[in-house]
Amino acid sequence: MNEELNDKRLTDLKDSIRKDLDLLKNYEDELRYETEPRPLARYRREIERQRESLAQYQQEYDELKMQASPAPMQNVESLLQQQGTKLDKIQRLLPQVWNVPHHRNPNFTGRKDILSNLRLSLTSGESAAWKQAVTGMGGVGKTQLVVEYIYLHKTDYRVIWWIRSEEPAAMGADYADLAASLDLPEKDSPDQKEITKVVKRWLEHNSGWLLIFDNARDQKDVRGYIPKGGDGHLIITSRNPDWSGVAKLLPVRPFDRAESIDFLCKRTEQDDEEAADALADELGDMPLALEQAGAYIETTGIMLTDYQELFQSRRKELWEDEIPPLDYPDSVATTWSLAMEQVSKESLEAADLLNLCAFLAPDEISLEMLSEGAEHLPEPLAATATDRLAMNRAIKVLRRYSLINADGELLSVHRLVQAVVRDRLSEDDEKRWAEMGVALLSAAFPFKSDDVQTWPLCSRLLPHALAAAAHSEAREVAPEKTYQILNQTGVYLRGRAEFAEAKVYLRRAFTLAEKVYGQDHPIIATIINNLGLVLQALGDLQGAKQHFERALKIDEKTYSPDHPDVAIRVNNLGLVLQDMGDMQGAKQHFERALKINENTYSPDHLDVATIVNNLGLVLQDMGDKQGAKQHFERALKIDENTYGPDHPNVATIVNNLGSVLQDMGDLQGAKKYFEQALKIDENTCGPDHPNVATIANNLSGVLQAMGDLPGAKQHFERALKIDENTYGLDHPDVARDVNNLGGVLQDMGDLPGAKQHFERALKIDENTYGPDHPNVAIDVNNLGGVLRDMGDLQEAKQHFERALKIGENTYGPDHPKVAIRVNNLGSVLQDMGDLQGAKEHYERALEICHKFLGEEHTYTTTVRNNFESLANVQGRVEPGSDQN
Repeated sequence: MNEELNDKRLTDLKDSIRKDLDLLKNYEDELRYETEPRPLARYRREIERQRESLAQYQQEYDELKMQASPAPMQNVESLLQQQGTKLDKIQRLLPQVWNVPHHRNPNFTGRKDILSNLRLSLTSGESAAWKQAVTGMGGVGKTQLVVEYIYLHKTDYRVIWWIRSEEPAAMGADYADLAASLDLPEKDSPDQKEITKVVKRWLEHNSGWLLIFDNARDQKDVRGYIPKGGDGHLIITSRNPDWSGVAKLLPVRPFDRAESIDFLCKRTEQDDEEAADALADELGDMPLALEQAGAYIETTGIMLTDYQELFQSRRKELWEDEIPPLDYPDSVATTWSLAMEQVSKESLEAADLLNLCAFLAPDEISLEMLSEGAEHLPEPLAATATDRLAMNRAIKVLRRYSLINADGELLSVHRLVQAVVRDRLSEDDEKRWAEMGVALLSAAFPFKSDDVQTWPLCSRLLPHALAAAAHSEAREVAPEKTYQILNQTGVYLRGRAEFAEAKVYLRRAFTLAEKVYGQDHPIIATIINNLGLVLQALGDLQGAKQHFERALKIDEKTYSPDHPDVAIRVNNLGLVLQDMGDMQGAKQHFERALKINENTYSPDHLDVATIVNNLGLVLQDMGDKQGAKQHFERALKIDENTYGPDHPNVATIVNNLGSVLQDMGDLQGAKKYFEQALKIDENTCGPDHPNVATIANNLSGVLQAMGDLPGAKQHFERALKIDENTYGLDHPDVARDVNNLGGVLQDMGDLPGAKQHFERALKIDENTYGPDHPNVAIDVNNLGGVLRDMGDLQEAKQHFERALKIGENTYGPDHPKVAIRVNNLGSVLQDMGDLQGAKEHYERALEICHKFLGEEHTYTTTVRNNFESLANVQGRVEPGSDQN
């Protein structure tokens, strides 16, 4: 009978323990996301009840153990251990004192590094590191970061207390609630200072606590509530970055792009990473904006691309439709609008500074630019811009609300803050600030933006120039200033070989200027001329010619046929005709420009020297080497008399003299001139100027012709290094240097090295100009040459055919440069045994050279020699003779 009773007691005991274990498992799951005080109190009572039950189960087990057999008792012992372990685990999940008002965010993404750094700092044991100030602009995710930290580490604390810190009164109330939760004797005291004092004393003498001062405004508001020590941790969240002497700073910035993409894809359950990337860029990787977008997309069921389109076209309406996401007190617009209202109350100068920055690019806003352009700003901002102490005060106000970042002489503003600033302005104020922004940049952006020495400044100002221009265009204000910025931007980008972009901005400048000045104004001629230069660089020679002709027509109508501005247009038209192979037409235009300048100025004027030099170049291309030499010597004399012997302009003409002497076969004389030009540019421009690279290239060419291949290689390498440092790795001048270096490697027998260099040059030029540009044809031709030398005749033939096709499409079928390609194709056909095909190509090339270059030109001589060599192989001498 006793045995049956004991068995029943044992079964009941096991059932009771199992039921409690099931309850504990449910509590464990629920507690991970529970934050409300009442449910937490219920869980605490349940844990206390289970601990009492566990003590009773243990007593029952001890009694049965003395009467029952050991085997069944082992199972009960295991269950008791499981219950005790589970209770301990849940006890750790449940802080004894807790008032955190936020649930854990199931969409929390990233921030692993900053969470790790926060934990390491708090637990480092370093003095003051137990106090951390998590700072950053509104919407950057400071509070969400701290909430995630709490849930990751809540088992490490006995007390976790959230203190609302926007207002001192709220802090006092939360400290009073903490006193009550700690059951301190003074909890019911009517004296708030006394309660604060005793809570601080308790914290200073106890361990395992975490205080969060959320959204604190200033040190002075919080300092009186911070304990002087104790074995606990304290976290402050604030937009204000000034917490020195109170806590260690931990700045929070927007997501990195990978975090933004991951968040959007998870939040919306869409896997279009490209669309997520584009939207994240639009939203500046701002966590609140991303969450707001994710919530809207989830609610409406639209795609990521749809939201981006709405944001771009109807942002203000979209933001008005959206509601603040869960666990965020305000939307993006409201978050910053409230801060901006406060700034306006505290400092008009700070508010105006923020307004101005909203019409510039977000990053690297130079204080020097603001100071130097103060005349274009309104008061009191103008006076502030020229007074560094006053500017510091304005910046300090904006930094207090994390509306602006300052790094030495540079400011930055998040793009969404800029958007909110602009949205808050009236239409008239928007136009006023847009006009000021474009006036500021028009004055700051260098007029000579094609001069390499201005490029560092142009590069820094470019994002602001484009932003200011875009804002003024959108609001249809200050078209005169706007077209100036766009024109100078286009000129700068042409110099940097960003031709496609230059074309876009110059066309925008043209559209604006035409609205202001009409179709036949000299300013229109200037912009059309600049567009022509870009089209010429892009290889659109016909388009360039049409632009130069239109610019010429405008200036002839505006001034007279003999005005110096007309001479500029005539000269540029001559240059494009030269590129098109119309040497006679080019010569006539240079002669006309020369006549205008000689009649306008004097025979010894600098503008005369420029045209004389260009006339020398076309004579050189026409094979009139002596005439070219005489023109270069005349131009040199004018420039030396004006500048002296050591000016960069003098170096240019000395370089050209070296080139014509090289064509005349006077290699030693050419070398002498190139060395003289190099010395002048090194002394005047410095050893690392791109002018030095150009002349080093030419000196290398003559050394190569003289057989000094190591010397040539050394100079080509120097030129390449200079241009890479000046322009970067992908500029057409770099392609030129790489191509030339490939040529000398080919002559040195390093055919694989030459091939790699020609391939690199080709890649640069294709990326810069597209696949059908004359520079691409040069690279393709040279690559064909080295392939022929390597024995790959079929590939060489294909490359020569491609180069010929580009040349014919660019220049027409009868251009001297086409003759070179035809000659090269003939040479590879000869190597392949197609003697008839080779003969036909040599004959065609020779006919072009006779027609355009004359009998004595270097190209004509080369082609004739190739033809005669082939004829000798075939047993014939005269071109065009019948076959036997």
